[in-house]
This record gives sequence, structure tokens and C-alpha cells, in this order.
Amino acid sequence: MELPRERRAMSHILMSVEELIEQTPHRDNQETFKLMWGITTELRQKLESRFELKQDSALADLSKGFTSLDGSAQGNLSAMSGPEIDWMIHSFMGTPAQSFTNMHLTVWLGSQVNVPHFGMALGTIPDMFVYLDYIPRVDMMLDVDYLDRYFEPHNQTFLDFEADQAFSPFVSRCLYMRQSQSDTSLCYMAKPTIKNIEKVQEAAHTMMDRWLDWVKVADSVSGAEQVALAQRDLLVRKTISQRDPANVMGEKLFGKKLTDRLVGSLWGKGRNSERAGSWQQ
Repeated sequence: MELPRERRAMSHILMSVEELIEQTPHRDNQETFKLMWGITTELRQKLESRFELKQDSALADLSKGFTSLDGSAQGNLSAMSGPEIDWMIHSFMGTPAQSFTNMHLTVWLGSQVNVPHFGMALGTIPDMFVYLDYIPRVDMMLDVDYLDRYFEPHNQTFLDFEADQAFSPFVSRCLYMRQSQSDTSLCYMAKPTIKNIEKVQEAAHTMMDRWLDWVKVADSVSGAEQVALAQRDLLVRKTISQRDPANVMGEKLFGKKLTDRLVGSLWGKGRNSERAGSWQQ
């Protein structure tokens, strides 16, 4: 049976990042990268206005930038933490003039509260890629109050993106990466038009503002519960970082040694800063 035209226009993207880049390896995405990197910078400014954050000294050299051996690829990574933020990454890597870029703004809260973490990844592969999510810290099949409090407010935004034919759902081939996303995760590809970029910008700011409000009024987690929460957070963050299929693009551009360090930095390997929360004091 033939599907209606409007449904075919919203077909799911099942190809890997590597395959998508191989199809169109030489698209100039410099302007798109500039606009999308600007969105991450706007959100970082909100975070720095709200939280006490300090760059981790063990990874400070990465914030000065890095390049591939042939100079074609570049990147920058800031790893920060503070009394309320266990680990924050603001980074980019890629070849903006040749299709591929990957940008991150991920914020992992300390264990003193159990508000969801904030996850954001934007990119060009070579069309616009967007991932925006609240990362849950409980089993929401059991903790329905958590579901209602933190994810129901975002459900309508998810439904709006699902109904927008300009955005095609991106489905990771990696089972764990799909498991790590909430059911209101925004994970799509779209043409990098001004209209589509502005829609992503609006959603990102709305999600960040809502998240900041949650943190402001969050209930405290007891010291005993913080230990288990901190262990869970680290395991989830480490596993997501290590299993990300896009790591193969890092190895192609920067080699295995630097890529291993970059992947480790995403979860805090070798960090000098203490973890956030009162459980270790």
C-alpha cells in the first residue's frame, strides 16, 4: 500500500553519520555551523549567569583548540564544574567547510538534586542535526510523579516537532543510544533553513529556561541517596560517551589517541575537580 505523500516526506533517517557524510562529503556548512554554534553559546551564557563554574585544569588545553594533523579539521572543548554542576561540556569538532560538524552542550547536575540533566547536540551531517533532551535520573515506569513533573511539560513540544514535516526523526542504529533518550527527546534532521534553525533555537531556549526554573526550586536529595545517584550518573555519562557511534568520525579526523582523550573528557576521565554534591564530604 502506498503511503500518503506527507508521511513519506517525514521518513525516518536510519543511515549512520558516517554514511550520511560519505554521500555528500564536500558541502560548505560554515554559515550553518556559525548559526548553530551561536545557539550553544547563548545557552552557555545563561548557565554562566546562573551557576558558579570553573574550567577543569586537567583539560584546560583542549579549550585552546585542537586540529587534525593535516589541518583540515578543528575543534574546541571546555570542561567545567562547580558546586551545583558535576560536569559540563561545551564543545565542537569537525570540518565546517566540508560537511561535518558536531557540537555539544551537556550539563550534568550534582547529586544534591535529582532534576534531569540537560543534553544538547547539534551538527551538520551534512544537513542539520539536532538532539535536545532532559536526561532522566530515575525509572519513570515506576516514578510517575517524576514523569509528570519533568517530562509532561515538554511533551507538546515533542509532538509539535513530530508533526512538522520539515524535521525527519533520526534513529540511531545503536540500541544503547536509543535507550539513553527519553520519550520526549528531540532527535531530528532538517534542511538548514533560517526557519528551521530559528525553531531549534526557540526550543533550546525554552527547554533551558524551564530546566533552570526546576533547579531553582528542586528538593534536596539526602546524603545516603546521593551516593547511589552519583554512581548512576557517572555510569550513564561514561557509557553514552563511549558507545556513541559518531566517535568513528573523531578517529577519522583526529586519530585514535586524541579521540580517546576527547571521549574521556565527555564523562570526566582524569578530571582534577571534585564532583558536585555533599555525599563525599
